[in-house]
This record gives sequence, C-alpha cells and structure tokens, in this order.
Amino acid sequence: MTSGYFVTGTDTDVGKTIVCARLCKHLGANYWKPLQCGAPYDAETVQTLGVAPEHILPSRHVLSEPLSPHEAAKRESVEIHLNDFSLPESEKPLIVEGAGGALVPLNTQDLMTDLMSRLGLPVLVVTRTTLGTINHTLLTLEALRAHDLTIAGLILNGPDMPHN
Repeated sequence: MTSGYFVTGTDTDVGKTIVCARLCKHLGANYWKPLQCGAPYDAETVQTLGVAPEHILPSRHVLSEPLSPHEAAKRESVEIHLNDFSLPESEKPLIVEGAGGALVPLNTQDLMTDLMSRLGLPVLVVTRTTLGTINHTLLTLEALRAHDLTIAGLILNGPDMPHN
C-alpha cells in the first residue's frame, strides 16, 4: 500500500506546490499531480525547487487553461472520470497535489473530495495566514470531515499573523 499525503488548499495559489516540494524533499517522496490545469506546470515548479525529475510522476490529465478541472476539460472536449485515477505504484511515499480547493468540481458529478476518497491518502490542508483564512480553513475542514476524509494536518503559509 502506498503511503503519503494528498495536499489540498483552501483555494488556488495558496502555496500547495511549494509545500509539496518541501514534503518531497523532507520525506524522500515522489510527487504526483493527477490533474494539471494551466501553465506554469506545477511539476516543473517542484523540479525547480529541488525535486529530481525521476521523483515526479506524470499527470493523468494536463489541460491548458488555468481553470477549474471541469471547465478546463469542457473547453478541450476532454471527459474526466473518477475511475481515470488510481494511485501510481511507488516504493517511496507519494505526495499528491490537488487542483484548487477541496470542493473543486472534476466533472458534473464528482468533486476533488471524491478523488481524495478514491486515492485514500490522509489529507494535508494548506491555508493562508491572511484575513479571511479562519472562515476558508474551517469550511475546508468541515467539507473534508463531511466526506469522512482523514485530516493529517494543517499548514499555514504566509506572513506570521498570530491573530489568525
């Protein structure tokens, strides 16, 4: 059984890719982003941050527009199905990066939380430290709990703001 983490965020551009790169380096893990929407490609960023190319596994779907997976796929006439995804074989721990936040739609019926459930890894949530993070973070945690997902931890990314 593959060990590792599924890394999600409270929203897009919250720092998931940087966190994934650090986790890969610290744990000696492989990196996998099942769905890549838009450039720059997160796998390239992870490599730039010091993860060797042989530890970066290819995405199942690569879509050109930086949009939610369901919309990016629609514009390219690509169908995304939940059964398109299964954990790749990995002798090392696996760090899986989601696209956007926990409730981002993959298609007209499945959400990112459904992909998390399918893959079965504990979830790490990356959140901002800035104003609004309390609400976004609590909503994300509530959504993960509602889908019976195991929450491994919370990573706050940004300037030190103890009041948040």
